[in-house]
Amino acid sequence: MTTAAHTPSSGAATGPANSRSRVITASLVGTTIEFYDFYAYATAAVLVFPALFFPAADPTTSLLTSFATFGAAMVARPIGAVAFGHFGDRVGRKTTLVVSLLVMGIATFLIGVLPTYNQIGVWAGIMLLVLRLAQGFALGGEWSGAALVATENAPTGKRALYGTFPQLGAPLGFIIANGLFLIINFSMPGEAGAPSEAFLSWGWRIPFLFSAVMVIIGLWVRLKLVESSTFEKASAKGAIKRFPLGEAFRRYWKQLILGTFIMLATYVLFYLLTSFLLSYGTKAPVAPETYDAAAAGPWVPGLGFSYVQFVLMQIIGVVFFGIFTLLAGPLADRIGRRKLLIGVTIGIIVFGALFPVFLLPQGAATMPLTLVFLIIGFALMGSTFGPMGALLPELFPTNVRYTGSAVAYNVSSILGAALAPLVAVVLWAWGGGNPWLVGLYLSAAGVLTLIALILSRETKDVDYDEDLVAAEATVL
Repeated sequence: MTTAAHTPSSGAATGPANSRSRVITASLVGTTIEFYDFYAYATAAVLVFPALFFPAADPTTSLLTSFATFGAAMVARPIGAVAFGHFGDRVGRKTTLVVSLLVMGIATFLIGVLPTYNQIGVWAGIMLLVLRLAQGFALGGEWSGAALVATENAPTGKRALYGTFPQLGAPLGFIIANGLFLIINFSMPGEAGAPSEAFLSWGWRIPFLFSAVMVIIGLWVRLKLVESSTFEKASAKGAIKRFPLGEAFRRYWKQLILGTFIMLATYVLFYLLTSFLLSYGTKAPVAPETYDAAAAGPWVPGLGFSYVQFVLMQIIGVVFFGIFTLLAGPLADRIGRRKLLIGVTIGIIVFGALFPVFLLPQGAATMPLTLVFLIIGFALMGSTFGPMGALLPELFPTNVRYTGSAVAYNVSSILGAALAPLVAVVLWAWGGGNPWLVGLYLSAAGVLTLIALILSRETKDVDYDEDLVAAEATVL
């Protein structure tokens, strides 16, 4: 690799223009809002979108169609990564972050006012898909910008710690989005834990409309930012590229490939624990008497929890996600990103093999095992996700750091997040309700990530100022 020398980072240590509290708040609040918007859609994709936007005789087909629109956003994310990465490396981090937040906020609010299939037919699903693509486009530029704001302003030796703050947006966004859905569900109870008529009519719209309030708060915080000193130094040295994407692919293609596969197991793990397991966990362990197998196909059993039960267990698990995200940062600063992630990835591979031990379709009697399963899974998730806020940006020099880290992060979203719920539903059906094939899928993703980590090198001592010297010699 050609990115940098191995000396402690000195760029941020010279005195960032942004205060520590401003950096932490701006990197945390933006990603929290962005992930809140994303998870609100993920929850609705299981609860309401199959019935309201993609009705079908076969419930599995309806769920797959809903997950397909969910996955479409992952396809849009690399496009957003290229667009926002270009301007983030050309114009600066601050402006790009403000625009990405606005795009995500507007798209999410508009989902909350969409007409349904019963009102406008197939156009409802098409409009939902367009807005979902806009969400993915915005998130494609959000994460890398937030990670760069945190790490480019971090004190010496604390980049991984600072890099965990934008990562915390994922568990916080999940808890807020699903907590709000739970509150609404409690306020509008249906029969046997199913969503009520009022919830399906208008209650589901509230979390999407509420995002407008959160976006206003996020914009207020981010508009107070000033550009990072690292980017300003690159600009002053004339190291800014006219076409960062071309430079990233021409000189740093190995880092792009490694970064993509280093993120793969993280994505697969998270979307199996959230989107897929919400559908698996809330489906009856046996076919209900009203189910018409002849018309809709074979029944695929689940765990038999109510929506409220399972989301509460997920929220408990996500608390551990947040805790282990914070713990992983200082540990990665101490022992290195690579060594920590190799150990965690081996844990993910083993965890995938244990799916059949924990997830047996036996109804409410499996609640303790299921909760332990979710806690272990989300603890692994925090341990692997936390160091990514530092590791991926460290693979690239300052003048292509936004583009490079964004492309690697978001191309991995296609291979991992976009496919994970779809592949898992198919494997779940093939397994007749036993999730052993789903676990095998996670373990396979872990093996690919482990190979990428073994082929990579340690980045904790990369010096961002040394990056500028290397970049200056190759100005276009």
